[in-house]
Amino acid sequence: MEKLKDQVADYLRFGQVERGLSQNTIAAYQQDLTEFLDFLAEEDLTAWPSQALEIDAFLAKERDLGKATSSISRMISSLRRFYQWLVRQGLIQIDPMSQIDAPKREKKMPLALSQEEVTRLLDQPDVEKSLGLRDRALLELLYATGMRVSEIINLTLGDIHKDLALIRVLGKGSKERLIPVTDYALSWIDKYLPVRSKLLLKAGKDSDYVFLNSRGGQLTRQAVWQMIKKYCQKAGINKDVTPHTLRHTFATHLLENGADLRVVQEILGHTDISTTQIYTNLTQKHIRDVYQKTHPRMS
Repeated sequence: MEKLKDQVADYLRFGQVERGLSQNTIAAYQQDLTEFLDFLAEEDLTAWPSQALEIDAFLAKERDLGKATSSISRMISSLRRFYQWLVRQGLIQIDPMSQIDAPKREKKMPLALSQEEVTRLLDQPDVEKSLGLRDRALLELLYATGMRVSEIINLTLGDIHKDLALIRVLGKGSKERLIPVTDYALSWIDKYLPVRSKLLLKAGKDSDYVFLNSRGGQLTRQAVWQMIKKYCQKAGINKDVTPHTLRHTFATHLLENGADLRVVQEILGHTDISTTQIYTNLTQKHIRDVYQKTHPRMS
């Protein structure tokens, strides 16, 4: 066992000196390999396992301890790099890690706001002020269309077709799509446009972008992110809300109210419907909650 510990120490020195890895990375490798050594000691193994089954037994134990999938993935990555080094050093002949796949990443449920939280958020901007009016129009449009933040900051006046109640969006891969938009959201755009004209006049410049900063320039992703954080704080919404949260919320609320999954896929601009299907888990939870609250035999 001491020989194995010495080889781990040599590997960590190699990573630090030869590869210039950070102290944090070295510490992560050390933690993973120490756990592996502890397992080998418990199993009375005095050589590095050469069979994938033996390493699988170690990984199974890690899962039984409640390790997250991300932690298991990191462990596999650490062992894979270590075994490659062992082969290069001529310390082992067979690399069993080549037969072990990393676990599939867990799909995290997207965060969505309730309809009451959305109302509170949208009511926060002070529409008596110019930039407050701009912020209200932007938030209303995000929630009404499910646009990505990159799409809304690049939106131009020519993309808004008010007579058709449609917005043209250039999404990922320069793929164009048309999104329906509510009259209510369009009314806030109409209220904001005179403010936009004043911003351009004050800055002495011209621009086709719909949403501008106080200097008449294009609004940035960071500015939209900070805006949402500020209004969530004012609204007392204690969630990690980002511009993408409003996109998730838009999709979730459509499905909760009976929208077809394929329609939501088209509006969001998802190439693969499996990307959209993650929202069905949220709507199924909503259905269960409604059932439990309303069925007369639940209490």
